[in-house]
Amino acid sequence: MRRLLLHILPALHLTRVTTAFAAVANVWFIILWTRAEASEPKTSAIANLPLWVLLCGSAMNALGLFGFTTALNDVLDWRRDQTLNPSRPIPSGRVSLPAAVKLVVLSFGAAVLGATALGMPAVLLTLLIAGAILFFNTAGKFIPGLGLVVLGLIYAGQMVVPNLHLRFVIPVWLVMTHALAVAAAVHILGRKAPGLSYRAAFFSVLGWAFWSAVMLGTAWSRNSTPNVVHGGGGLWPEFVPLGAAVLPIGLAAAFAMLVWRRTHLLGRGPRVAEKIARYGALWLSLYAVAWMLGSGHFLEAGILGVLAGIGLLGMTVIREVVAIVEQPLGYRR
Repeated sequence: MRRLLLHILPALHLTRVTTAFAAVANVWFIILWTRAEASEPKTSAIANLPLWVLLCGSAMNALGLFGFTTALNDVLDWRRDQTLNPSRPIPSGRVSLPAAVKLVVLSFGAAVLGATALGMPAVLLTLLIAGAILFFNTAGKFIPGLGLVVLGLIYAGQMVVPNLHLRFVIPVWLVMTHALAVAAAVHILGRKAPGLSYRAAFFSVLGWAFWSAVMLGTAWSRNSTPNVVHGGGGLWPEFVPLGAAVLPIGLAAAFAMLVWRRTHLLGRGPRVAEKIARYGALWLSLYAVAWMLGSGHFLEAGILGVLAGIGLLGMTVIREVVAIVEQPLGYRR
């Protein structure tokens, strides 16, 4: 059993599977929200297919894109990791480069296959996101002022793969903003190179403001069109209670406090950056639960809550298994 786990664990490390559930939570939120709200425009797939087919297809798509992103990053950075991160799966020899390339291809194929259950627009959007992921890994992450914005857009794009025509765009905007802020915090606190200069930070904020205007302007246009169901509602659709924003706002404030506390206790460095990245992924699923609870969709909130719980439990269990398998108690001093 230990030998089997030793073969499996590098692949799990390569795909950062402990945070992959956040990507699933994003797409499941869109599907469950669209089906729960009569006023949201529905794709043919969401309107006609069984819920389990939609959830399975979107989960495969989300996990495929997530695996494609992380495995591609390690494949492209393996020479750099030989010097800076020799313990990573490829430089350490636990995963061969050809095996990692196969994982990239298989993950991409799984993402496209999962998108086929959601319709051709989902497939095309998946291809566009994959292109953005490739751009980020080859160029964007080396230009922080651009890369942080691209990363936020990747999160938002992956989230709306099931339905690009939502009227309630605020949750998608929150995910983009949260992802960008977490990436910036991880970059700064983890002392990643190249550093985030004031100029790069300015262009990141400028890019975030531009794409926020695009997203919120799109929401305004969709909700103000005369032929929408039950009339227009501006940025905030009339069918969404204003109280739905209370829990997400509280969660955002709680995350800011968490980052401050962890930084105050641990200081700057890779350790605190890794913790913030993990908690940042968990928060995405909590946002999804919060929006559902605030809007009175308790069944959907329960489904997403179970997903968040499984993700948190899986993250904890896998970390413990990795520690035990890679460094058995009998070998520790």
